[in-house]
Amino acid sequence: MLIALGGFLLVAGLVALVWAPGVVKKTPLDVDSVTHLSGVGGKVDLASGEIDSGPVRASSITKADTDASDDETAVFVNHSCLMKDEGEVPDCLDGDDERLLSASTSLFATDRETALSVDNGDYLPEDAEQPEGLQNKWPFDAEKKDYPYWDGVAGKAVDAVYDRTAEVRGLETYVYHVVVDEAPIEVAEGVEGTYSSDKEIYIDPVTGAIIHQTDSQQRYIDGGPQALELELAFTEEQQKTNVDDAKSNQRTLSLVTVWVPIVGIFGGLLALLVGALLLRTGRRTETA
Repeated sequence: MLIALGGFLLVAGLVALVWAPGVVKKTPLDVDSVTHLSGVGGKVDLASGEIDSGPVRASSITKADTDASDDETAVFVNHSCLMKDEGEVPDCLDGDDERLLSASTSLFATDRETALSVDNGDYLPEDAEQPEGLQNKWPFDAEKKDYPYWDGVAGKAVDAVYDRTAEVRGLETYVYHVVVDEAPIEVAEGVEGTYSSDKEIYIDPVTGAIIHQTDSQQRYIDGGPQALELELAFTEEQQKTNVDDAKSNQRTLSLVTVWVPIVGIFGGLLALLVGALLLRTGRRTETA
């Protein structure tokens, strides 16, 4: 009985050691999240040429398209909204609400292991923008190195430069610095201008989850006034939620990739040893 149990535990431990990391360290396909940010910002008043600045809220609504995804690739739909923080503000406002400053929708597909954008191929419509680099998360076991990061406003990948470690509510994170300097963009339909951004992204290195983010943006009209200024950061409540989720996911990963192999392999070997000793002792007794 002990020998059978030992064999089972040993096989289970070895399977968990070899197979589990490649299964659990992949972007899940049940993502359905809303990220909340707050800060100060505003758009230009064309009549006065001044920025109408005040409290703002932003939301990023990300949902995995399970039908379009597969074992290797995760497909996402993201809706982003920037709104004046006036009255009861939902995750996003209708287009005719004057509190809505901007709204956008994007589709993208990423490798479930590396988290990097993949070729749109058959995953997305032919007219979908082709991004590059990381977007909504870092890979599991993130490293202290630079990564390519997709900036949707600039429409290009820029370097996310590893800067330092920092604690967010007791969780150690890696901080990456992303700078865009006067990238040419269309500020509004038919209006050319430039876009600059200085962003810090705080990553849980174990799961690759984005825990906190700050962003300072400026947009200018070519030959004209500043079109938009923005200072945004994850809300305190959002940071707490992200930290709690990261710690829970870390415990699950540790259980599957560390403790199950340890218990299985060493427990199995111990059971096999004890079983073999008991079997040997029984045979000696029968001989005597």
